[in-house]
Amino acid sequence: MTDSANSPDHQRLDAWIDAHFDEEVRFLQALVQVPTDTPPGNNAPHAERTAELLQGFGFEAERHPVPEAEVRAYGMESITNLIVRRRYGAGGRTVALNAHGDVVPPGEGWTRDPYGAEIEDGAMYGRATAVSKSDFASFAFAVRALESLGAPLRGAVELHFTYDEEFGGELGPGWLLRQGLTKPDLLIAAGFSYEVVTAHNGCLQMEVTVHGKQAHAAIPDTGVDALQGAVAILNALYALNAGYRQVRSDVAGITHPYLNVGRIEGGTNTNVVPGKVSFKLDRRMIPEENPAEVEAAIRRTIADAAAPLPGIAVDIRRLLLANAMRPLPGNRPLVEALQAHSAQVFGTAAPAMGTPLYTDVRLYAEAGIPGVIYGAGPRTVLESHAKRADERLRLDDLRRATKVIARSLRDLLA
Repeated sequence: MTDSANSPDHQRLDAWIDAHFDEEVRFLQALVQVPTDTPPGNNAPHAERTAELLQGFGFEAERHPVPEAEVRAYGMESITNLIVRRRYGAGGRTVALNAHGDVVPPGEGWTRDPYGAEIEDGAMYGRATAVSKSDFASFAFAVRALESLGAPLRGAVELHFTYDEEFGGELGPGWLLRQGLTKPDLLIAAGFSYEVVTAHNGCLQMEVTVHGKQAHAAIPDTGVDALQGAVAILNALYALNAGYRQVRSDVAGITHPYLNVGRIEGGTNTNVVPGKVSFKLDRRMIPEENPAEVEAAIRRTIADAAAPLPGIAVDIRRLLLANAMRPLPGNRPLVEALQAHSAQVFGTAAPAMGTPLYTDVRLYAEAGIPGVIYGAGPRTVLESHAKRADERLRLDDLRRATKVIARSLRDLLA
């Protein structure tokens, strides 16, 4: 693919990124300082701010607002997805770089302002510093570095900055693809710096509502306790979850399926037999599993647990079905380029592997677009504090990931 993994062009890219790194850090700070808590998901203002900042680089961002009625029905407030198209010489491939700007709310336990983008001991703190506004910066500055070469290039780069990863991506990349607004040849999506992710888990999310009959706690026999019904169902689901440990994936980086119940609510007061209890579950699926079979097994487990309970009825609603991402054969140029340049920049090649997370990158794969996950971040999600208090990004990882991406783009478009 390349005459050298460390040619004069690659060295010039590194030098440009070093010379403009303070500017890249300020760009990321500006993005972190505009909240994008999802829920509630009022993300159009961040897209507008991003477009303004990109305009300062001479990048024209197409604004693609998702219709308000569609967004509201989905459970969010506003989404404007952005596409920046940078076209070069005739022929060649179109490489898309996708990162999402929506994030979970900060939650409790922060020791710093979650939207302050404060820098301390070489790290920037704030919600989305690591996942994934950091790759708004790494991707945009990698493209700027590439264009600074003035070298002959073929093909195009597209920046896809979207705002629906936390809800599943259907109104982010999924919407752009369904509208026919993009169809790149290759994709690099936001990730971490020390591995090239080629596969990830799928995810099934469901809401289970257990109905009983409300009654005064002084005469409990006149009611049907929905919480006791829910406990029986939860015990059955947790027993099912214990068995998942015996199911193993052949994909490096992915172990076994698992089930988590992340939210429970119900009842009306301490002195009232609860008439309704609901909970939401999250079932992670390894790439080898069949989603329809997984969902059927969970529904069957719930029905079997509820059947012997007099007066208990159950409603089940699917909230999300995100298919697993499986490697597509055409991703090899991406893997080879990123591994070659991570070896040069980091001193060791990033392994190609899977991750137990699920992402909206699967939507590109389902559209037949080979892709990988690679970007600015630490070795593990745990180190990044993603979705926890004090999320942070080491600035050296941002700098080096930007170099790897810029070098890889140069090879892919040369």
